[in-house]
Amino acid sequence: MDHKTIVEIKGLVKRFEDRTVVDDLYLEVLKGECFGILGPNGAGKSSTIRMLYGSSPISGGEAYVLGLNAKTSIREIKSRVGVIPQHDGLDAAFTVRENINLYSSYHGIDPLIAQQRADDLLKLMRLEESADRFVDTLSSGMRRRLAIARGMINHPELLLLDEPTAGLDPQARIWIWDFLEKIKSEMGTVILTTQYMEEAEKICDRIGIMSKGKMLAIGEPRQLIKDLIGVQVLDFAVKPEDLNYYLGRLNAGGFRYLVNRNRVHVHLQTPEAGAQAMSLVSGVQITLRFPTLNDVFLKLAGHDLRDEPL
Repeated sequence: MDHKTIVEIKGLVKRFEDRTVVDDLYLEVLKGECFGILGPNGAGKSSTIRMLYGSSPISGGEAYVLGLNAKTSIREIKSRVGVIPQHDGLDAAFTVRENINLYSSYHGIDPLIAQQRADDLLKLMRLEESADRFVDTLSSGMRRRLAIARGMINHPELLLLDEPTAGLDPQARIWIWDFLEKIKSEMGTVILTTQYMEEAEKICDRIGIMSKGKMLAIGEPRQLIKDLIGVQVLDFAVKPEDLNYYLGRLNAGGFRYLVNRNRVHVHLQTPEAGAQAMSLVSGVQITLRFPTLNDVFLKLAGHDLRDEPL
């Protein structure tokens, strides 16, 4: 593993009894980047993250974090990474500050140093005025910010965030997006999991798209969109009995497309191709738009986002 590689995964496998939820995964995350693992519920994202810091044992393959073997050096890995799990695990019996102080004691941080770090983190996360409030009085967005502050108390070299904005309202989600963009240049390296395509596209330098335990593609968001979809998408809906007619015309024109129920998404490689595609599907209502990571996911996985807990 070279000095620029922060996380290296080779053939990683996670099994629960007769289910394989992470299947022969290969991945390299470089120092200084924000890497997103993108996919629906049940893709294996959280299981991958948990194996990196020892919360879930590895069933097969290898994983190295900061040059350390994730099977044999979990204690040292935990001392050097910050973890913000999907379910924050905050202690409702303690105040905001007490939750942070409790975590600093787990890391063996000197109380005076921990106090200063807690003050800095409370200010950074805009929680200083709520330092003495109990956790169960906080909004979901404030709880999430507290979980992030707690995970940063040990000045981690790597920050692992599992679904950092899951369940938050749009305002809280945008605040955390802006915060992550601000700190990713200061934190060293950030790995996050998400099922929000917009989130991954906005804040990640590179992403890996997962489905059913397998990594389907890895790359920069905009490059994946360009390579796998094109520059524009032409959408239209048709009656089921008319679908084959329109697909035949698109096939004759050499167009790539994706069919999702009765809706057709035509992938245009150049802006000029739009006029030709429109002439082939005249008679239906057409929408012309820019492609997104959602188009990439649907092309790779071949189905809509599921809602299967893992």
